Amino acid sequence: MNLMDLTAVKLGKKIKEKQISVAEAVSDCLEQIREKDGDINAFITKAEESAVLKRAGEVQKLIDDGTLAGPLAGVPFAVKDNICTNGMLTTCGSKILSNFIPTYSATAVERLEEAGAVIVGKANMDEFAMGSTTETSYFGVTKNPWDTERVPGGSSGGSAAAVASHQVPFALGSDTGGSIRQPASFCGVTGIKPTYGSISRFGLTAYASSLDQIGPIAKDVADCVAVLETIVSYDKKDSTSYRREDTDFSTALEENIKGLRIGVPNDYFGDGLDPDVKKAVMGAADKFKSMGAVVEHFDLKLAEYAVPAYYTIASAEASSNLARFDGVKYGYRTKDYEELHGMYKRTRSEGFGTEVKRRIMLGSFVLSSGYYDAYYIKALKTKSLIKREFDKAFKKYDVILGPVAPATAPKLGESLTDPMKMYLGDIYTVAANLAGLPAISIPCGKDCKGLPIGLQLTGDCFKEKSIIKAAFAFEKTREYEMSPVAGGKEA
Repeated sequence: MNLMDLTAVKLGKKIKEKQISVAEAVSDCLEQIREKDGDINAFITKAEESAVLKRAGEVQKLIDDGTLAGPLAGVPFAVKDNICTNGMLTTCGSKILSNFIPTYSATAVERLEEAGAVIVGKANMDEFAMGSTTETSYFGVTKNPWDTERVPGGSSGGSAAAVASHQVPFALGSDTGGSIRQPASFCGVTGIKPTYGSISRFGLTAYASSLDQIGPIAKDVADCVAVLETIVSYDKKDSTSYRREDTDFSTALEENIKGLRIGVPNDYFGDGLDPDVKKAVMGAADKFKSMGAVVEHFDLKLAEYAVPAYYTIASAEASSNLARFDGVKYGYRTKDYEELHGMYKRTRSEGFGTEVKRRIMLGSFVLSSGYYDAYYIKALKTKSLIKREFDKAFKKYDVILGPVAPATAPKLGESLTDPMKMYLGDIYTVAANLAGLPAISIPCGKDCKGLPIGLQLTGDCFKEKSIIKAAFAFEKTREYEMSPVAGGKEA
């Protein structure tokens, strides 16, 4: 049996019980990457085998002497390439950082390494996390393991594709407007965006600082919970980090959801939603009802304003955050220039891709004199109003249920020809980022083409346990296997 077919928790258990060694698990992982990634292109950087096996030996000793006893000890994983890893190339999928090797690791990475998890590579992504298809990467497109003529979603498409194709048991992604949940949906895996401030952003290359959040992508809910329990922590190096006491998320892994109050926004089921997606998501709502949950439809006002507010705020913050990439301190520098400002212009012109330039220009525009009040301030006010609507909804409901994306994975190249269509594909996910809410994507079926459909469950701030409980209970009722490796056929 391929060890990478196992979930992270099951693999960790086998290692702990000495049925297999860490070296065997890591070697199997590296073999799967060698065999499969040529077709998928989920990785930008693959760790050197000698270094990974050396790390495996070190972890094995710590497991054997009882120092490491957690569920992820010895388990290999991938890291999205906008999350810093000490001594390992971190490119953000961009030419401008194609030679950048950090001298430190992100706090989330450090937490996983302290728990004994083993990094095997850096996952491909849309350049600077700007995109929904993982087609804007300087290092080539990532393909969906279910159908290699289709996108895996984005911007954490490499992370989702690596997990879906059973190259790694789990991966870290980042979510600014749905970049964990949407690729998880397209690739038939599970992804969680926790409450803003729960996981340190130290070491995460900033796109939109008020919206960015690191989170896990894995095969199932229990795996995501194991990762969350490891990386959710207060960090003084992140000014937005929040000190939490309720991080025992595994206590929510129970199947009894009788009395759980679930709200279904009518606004999410209008024009533009694929009929197969609507059928699968409404079928999930019926399943919850049959399990004893109280399911009600309601109106979530201002949902239609989430996308314009999100892209205004995110682009404004991006134009500021990406100003540091100018060829002076690190990264790519143009070879042909005469003076300092010429070097800035040529470096940024040559180093950034089309989508990044588009968002920098949009952000600079909305922050410029004469447009600041008309666009940026108005977007911030809209953000506050959206949060207020969610606060009102959560007085009545524990969980809000809806689709992750309007349709399943599009074919490669389709989204790049119509940026507005790509932006509107985030209509169901961006609101959680604007309001700082936790949300999870779990598979809930397939469309007529056999492609995965994702169900999104959103909870109130710091109420991850509500969505974990609902997701875990639903997952246990699923009567089919969500795996492209197994042919995606129903079990």
